[in-house]
Amino acid sequence: MPLIDQAATALDGLSRRERFTQAGDLVFPSQTGNYFDDREVRKRLYSALKRAGQAHKRTGPPPFRFHDLRHTFGTLAVQVWPLHDVQAFMGHAHISTTMIYAHHVPKHDAADALTRLVAAGRPQEGVAAVRRTNVPASC
Repeated sequence: MPLIDQAATALDGLSRRERFTQAGDLVFPSQTGNYFDDREVRKRLYSALKRAGQAHKRTGPPPFRFHDLRHTFGTLAVQVWPLHDVQAFMGHAHISTTMIYAHHVPKHDAADALTRLVAAGRPQEGVAAVRRTNVPASC
């Protein structure tokens, strides 16, 4: 899984905490150094929403759920990585599951990219060339 700069910075800060910084320690331990109970993780998420002034999202509609964090990752990831990479990162057995996250996102540079392709006069790698003989006379 690629580690984005923002996450790397946050994780680096954890290395400077007072406790639980040894190689075998958990990255996100409970106060005793053990695993969090999932209820505690959700409680902390909803507390963070409240502190951020977003508590209203907890009650909807639709209500913000813990799983929405995964959906947010998937939606962002398909905008920058090939679907098969996102499929692997998310652990999906079938690409059809990953396609749930492939909402249409307009590409602001789409026209420029197509302009460059046509101006080059040749297809880019991975793009099949169209033969002149395959073009209908009506075109």
